[in-house]
Amino acid sequence: MAGHSHSANIARRKGAVDAKRGKVFSKLARAIISAARQGGGDPDANLKLRYAIDKARASNVPKDTIERAIQRGSGSKESDAFEEVIYEGYAPGGIALMVACLTDNRHRTSPDVKHAFDKHGGNLGSPGSVAFMFQLKSVIAIATAGRDEDQLTELALEVGADDVEIDGETAVLTAGPTQFIPLKGALEKAAQRILAAELEYVPSNRVPLADKEEARKLLKLIDVLEDNDDVQNVYANYDMPAEWLDELTGA
Repeated sequence: MAGHSHSANIARRKGAVDAKRGKVFSKLARAIISAARQGGGDPDANLKLRYAIDKARASNVPKDTIERAIQRGSGSKESDAFEEVIYEGYAPGGIALMVACLTDNRHRTSPDVKHAFDKHGGNLGSPGSVAFMFQLKSVIAIATAGRDEDQLTELALEVGADDVEIDGETAVLTAGPTQFIPLKGALEKAAQRILAAELEYVPSNRVPLADKEEARKLLKLIDVLEDNDDVQNVYANYDMPAEWLDELTGA
């Protein structure tokens, strides 16, 4: 999920992973299987697989689970032919959502996603209806470790980031989608504490939410979507006070 504030969202994501660890592990394994199926089981030659493995490791997926997923994806089972689908729509408050899915049955996933939008005050749109509001970027959050804006800006330039946003004790670095592996590697080499690392659809502009009840409905819709086994990530262009996010998610 992308939105304000970054640090609050990182905490929210971690809480979601802790609360639904089995489901999250299953989704991460599915991403590894799909990546291996598309580009082979060697992460050095398959950047998509390398990214999926890194993401699984960051969520503490066991090593043997990762290895089994790679082996399964490198096999020949037709049932593992997952398809990447992105659904677009609007949530309460006019907030744009992009719902990234990995599915082996689009005829199951599409009605499920539409039902979630309909039931929770949203509207599922057509392809392209909100995609123009987002850009795919490498997004890596690190601990500020007491550094000021000038020091963090200098670090961002050194490691090849395009931009850095500071939010409390978190600094969020962004770069183009093809820079994910180099940027993450440069930060690791510089001994930075990485809090989160993702390829994300980042909104070009954020829409402020002025009504707490609309914020509650929005987060409920996102929760329902994220609980779907076929949904990998939900991206949104909302801007809400961090204290609302903390209160409504129990962060």
